[in-house]
Amino acid sequence: MSGAQSSIPAIGIDLGTTNSLISLWKDGKPHLIPNSLGEFLTPSVISLDEDGTVLIGRPALSRMTTHPEKTAALFKRYMGTNKQFKLGTKSFSAPELSALVLKSLKADAEALIGHPVSDVVISVPAYFSDEQRKQTRFAAELAGLNAVRLINEPTAAAMAYGLHTQEFGRTLVFDLGGGTFDVTVLEYALPLIEVHSSAGDNYLGGEDFTRALVKACLSEWKLAESDITPEALARLSDTAEQIKCQLTTQELTLSWNWQDQEYNFTFDEKTAEKFWLPLLNRLRAPIEQALSDARLQPQQLDNLVLVGGASRLGVIQRMVVRLFGKLPHQHLDASTIVALGASVQAACRLRDENIDEVILTDVCPYSLGIAVNKNNSSGFFSPIIERNTVVPTSRVETFSTGHPEQSHIRVAVYQGESPRVENNILVEEFEVPVKPNGKIQAIDIRFSYDINGLLEVDVNLLDTGESHTKVIDHNPVGLTDAQRQESHERLKSLKIHPRDTMVNRALLARLERAWSQSLGDMRTQIGIWLQEFDATLAEQKEEEIVLVRERLADYLESMKM
Repeated sequence: MSGAQSSIPAIGIDLGTTNSLISLWKDGKPHLIPNSLGEFLTPSVISLDEDGTVLIGRPALSRMTTHPEKTAALFKRYMGTNKQFKLGTKSFSAPELSALVLKSLKADAEALIGHPVSDVVISVPAYFSDEQRKQTRFAAELAGLNAVRLINEPTAAAMAYGLHTQEFGRTLVFDLGGGTFDVTVLEYALPLIEVHSSAGDNYLGGEDFTRALVKACLSEWKLAESDITPEALARLSDTAEQIKCQLTTQELTLSWNWQDQEYNFTFDEKTAEKFWLPLLNRLRAPIEQALSDARLQPQQLDNLVLVGGASRLGVIQRMVVRLFGKLPHQHLDASTIVALGASVQAACRLRDENIDEVILTDVCPYSLGIAVNKNNSSGFFSPIIERNTVVPTSRVETFSTGHPEQSHIRVAVYQGESPRVENNILVEEFEVPVKPNGKIQAIDIRFSYDINGLLEVDVNLLDTGESHTKVIDHNPVGLTDAQRQESHERLKSLKIHPRDTMVNRALLARLERAWSQSLGDMRTQIGIWLQEFDATLAEQKEEEIVLVRERLADYLESMKM
């Protein structure tokens, strides 16, 4: 490895729906980078403070309960859409909010390394569409990062797992995060890691299990969600999330206050499983598809790896054991393995001398093709690259014009698995001129797809020998240069809360959240602590601030708040 290369840090990022992480390859292994609070997990949550300052991560998460109208979460689910998130008077797109999370992670890495960070490997759900991947790259650009590679999340987990265990054989990676679900079947024969198939659901994750608990509670209490204020609903969701993570065979009681009345709902894991049955059933289809595409039966798998925070739920683990008849590997942290694998891939890309060469093959997780006419009817989908084809790949299919005097053809590129294009996703469309010659003309259309998701379309008119090439680039569809610049300017004008005082802002938000969730004497006591910390901050004596902060944090910890 050259001196120029060795000075470039190998950085991997897991940009998650609920939590994000950043890691660095150093001294022959991946290391997680802590944020300004000393934590590895940075909640993917953005909030605007009263003075318009942006809060990112833990303090923003605390404000989900107290200021839901100024706080945004789960925006990763809306990558690839035009959805806008309103925070107070300001509106943001999913890539813009994701960029703020990435910018925070970038600052954490730079604080540790001591110099600027640019090139990174970012993980994305295996089933992310072309447009979702483009918007992820755009988010990185807005954050001042260069996403040199997007790696599928289960594949990143496989990189970390394979390097750690040196296991051989067929492995299924079951990745259930906060907002997305992916299944990947791969085979280890190090230095080769070969992905055989991927499938998934971009709208299924741990947040849906929390949401199901909230709905069950409201149903039990005969309350309509539309009648509840956003603040009260946020408190209920927060409590449901905490109960979800604690569920066992022992009964737990979810308590919630609304309009001076206390509501209680007691249940255990078995009861919760009934609420979650529709979600558990949705997990099966991607598993069956991935195994079918890999031409494997469950018993032919050698290893099973669980990834993602939601995979730690007892009901999920029992379901997995029933489906596959074997215990999953759990010696690596399901919440951090993707970030670690992303930096492993970054080190491989830089040919770090401390890592043995790993040859990674990946697949295109969805079918790519064009819209065609059949039997004088339009709107049919003709795949050229079928799902789970190993990439990079190049495939060609022959088509023909529909009329002897046709002067142009429209090439509409779609991705999906439906025979009708209306049910698939339009990637891009363009026109190619044709010189009429009085007869139907044959046309070769070649798709070349690389490991970064870059698609090149070659249209060859066989009668005339003319050739036209269209490279479908990384720019998000529908965004003009002016709109892209507007996003840059909007984020540039924002006031980001200083990293070095984030620990104080995080405790303030935590105290406010604890106050909102308590009543009576406890609420009074937390109010006193809040006033004390405000007064201490106003004095601007750092030593005193640290002492009071640590004492109040211990109090909240003892109260489990």
